[in-house]
Amino acid sequence: MTEFSMALNEDQLTLQKWVHDFAENEIRPAAHEWDEREEFPYPVVEEAAKIGLYGWEFMFNAMQDPSGLTLPVAIEELFWGDAGIGMAIMGSGLAAAGIAASGTPEQVMEWVPQCYGDAQNVQLGAFAASEPDAGSDVGGYRTSATYDEATDEWVLNGTKAWITNGGIADIHVVVAVVDPELGSKGHASFIVPPGTDGLSQGQKYKKHGIRASHTAEVVLDDVRIPGSMLLGGKDKLDERLARVRRGESGNAQAAMQTFEATRPAVGAQALGVARAAYEYALEYAKEREAFGRKIIMNQSIAFMLADMATEIEATRGLIYRAAWLGKNGQFVNAEGSMAKLKAGRVATWVTERAIQILGGYGYTREYPVERWHRDAKIHDIFEGTEQIQQLVISRAISGLRIE
Repeated sequence: MTEFSMALNEDQLTLQKWVHDFAENEIRPAAHEWDEREEFPYPVVEEAAKIGLYGWEFMFNAMQDPSGLTLPVAIEELFWGDAGIGMAIMGSGLAAAGIAASGTPEQVMEWVPQCYGDAQNVQLGAFAASEPDAGSDVGGYRTSATYDEATDEWVLNGTKAWITNGGIADIHVVVAVVDPELGSKGHASFIVPPGTDGLSQGQKYKKHGIRASHTAEVVLDDVRIPGSMLLGGKDKLDERLARVRRGESGNAQAAMQTFEATRPAVGAQALGVARAAYEYALEYAKEREAFGRKIIMNQSIAFMLADMATEIEATRGLIYRAAWLGKNGQFVNAEGSMAKLKAGRVATWVTERAIQILGGYGYTREYPVERWHRDAKIHDIFEGTEQIQQLVISRAISGLRIE
């Protein structure tokens, strides 16, 4: 097990600059356009695929880093460029993580690359867990998966909501209920291959922020998939369900396995947005004059920037430590949730302060800080709301089932 250090090694520093340069040269110039269009930014993602930034090999190599820091470092730079485009580049990773968390080695090898395609044929993945009436309440999922023994097929029915790349993805990983009596422990994950009949896009959401990321409902109407599309296989599922029915401890249910693995990375997304807003506000304050001097010479502005810088540094420390702990199986007090909770709050607060420093200009779409503010808020909501993170943390520190 590697020792924890916040000092980035030479490879990580090289990666950081590589991703930053792409964010600066390719993402930022396109950010306003795709935010206004509210469409998936295929041209930018294709450019990322050409250099190897969008692809399963990049994700695989990042996930193999024993320090756990490579992925947060890359994500911070991507989201410094733009959160909507950053999410478009990283969104397929949720599907890949879902396959890696529950799938057999053979399933991982076959399907994770198909979540990305290649530079000549970019493909997308989608992880479909949340439902219209059940987001954080994973025990409230209603999408069903019924096994048809005669044909060795699973039949999926239901509607998934708030799905990144939902309906436009090539590979959908769907969390469904196989035994409703077991609550969240009666779930399983399934791969729905490209072109499967019965899967369609429902409502496409018009969002407050991260508008370049496609978010929509996924409708499953008698979707029949081969038995081999059950992640982990039927024998493993039957064994797990039998243990749960006997009152023995079962494995963490499918959706939560994926979310737990990604919380420090989500924190890094928020960190990138916060840093972008802080840096912009700092430069603005050093150039903008009012009452005969640069506005940064006023303590009211300078102290705001000092607090912004401090909160960003504290957040990065939490994220790096959580990423290392998660990679090395050392979580004790829900440090992943702590990192995400702090990062979401800081991003929302820092971007709001940035608008304040720019004044009226900050409130207009001619300046990027209002977009960063809109983009920041989602990090208080998705992959577990602020309150869900507090619940997870309170249970971890108390050892009690806080409700």
